[in-house]
Amino acid sequence: MGGGNWRSAETQASYTSYSKSVSAAKSVDQVFQKSRMAASLDPKNITLRESCDGPDNPESTPIIIALDVTASMGMCALHIAKTGLDETMNGIFDRNPVTNPHVMFMGVGDAEYDSAPLQVSQFEADFRIVEQLNDLYVERGGGGNHSESYDLPWYFAGMKTKTDSFDKRGKKGYVFTMGDERPPKRLTARSLTSVFGTEEQHDISSADSLRMAEEKYHVFHLIIEEGSYARRYPNEVRREWEQLMHHRALFVNDHRYVSQVILSAIQVSEGGDPEQVINSWDDTNIQNTVRRALGL
Repeated sequence: MGGGNWRSAETQASYTSYSKSVSAAKSVDQVFQKSRMAASLDPKNITLRESCDGPDNPESTPIIIALDVTASMGMCALHIAKTGLDETMNGIFDRNPVTNPHVMFMGVGDAEYDSAPLQVSQFEADFRIVEQLNDLYVERGGGGNHSESYDLPWYFAGMKTKTDSFDKRGKKGYVFTMGDERPPKRLTARSLTSVFGTEEQHDISSADSLRMAEEKYHVFHLIIEEGSYARRYPNEVRREWEQLMHHRALFVNDHRYVSQVILSAIQVSEGGDPEQVINSWDDTNIQNTVRRALGL
């Protein structure tokens, strides 16, 4: 998948119409209206997701954005739907840190408690990104185990994606997960069987799931510090994410700027000078949020 282009006249016209329809939305439910997981997004029905080069995108770059859709994190999904996606896509084209973005959205919950702990869209490059984003079921679940299943996107990226970017050019894509809780310790065999519909015999540690994803992707996690859990246990959240991901644990103090943090992380990963990247943002609040996220 991945035909078309975000900057095409057709996509821009469709997005303008969509943007007007959601601009006044005050709640997650006004934008995300699904009452259950769509069959097309259910990992049980997915053998492989592919990001393929084509006439519209001859040097595609796969970018996975995994949104925490539990009770405390709906604000991020709403922001991405209303303005964040357009900011991210236009920022990639304007700043050009990578070529021909192919975007996949995931919805992430809790594999131990939720009915839809992982939802996975196709890789897309045009208005179909929006259509699939809006197919996400915001379950508002989660549990009392002090983490969400942020390792499910890593496992999926490592095991169930195929990208021309890596296979043809040896160039990694990007995975950004985001949420406010601690990192999980492991994916149990029971959870893997339940989520993917295949019989699994062994647990997989989160560190191993992360390593599988890192073979083909630069992997980051955005810790949304406004979330209730991160506010309640800030020291524990910071310590455990830094132990697992080091400088790729990005602490975000304002969810309105997640797009700028994502863009900045990509620019720095692609060789950009961190200070120049930070100063490229006109708004001082954005600069401060990006600086904090990059650990500078």
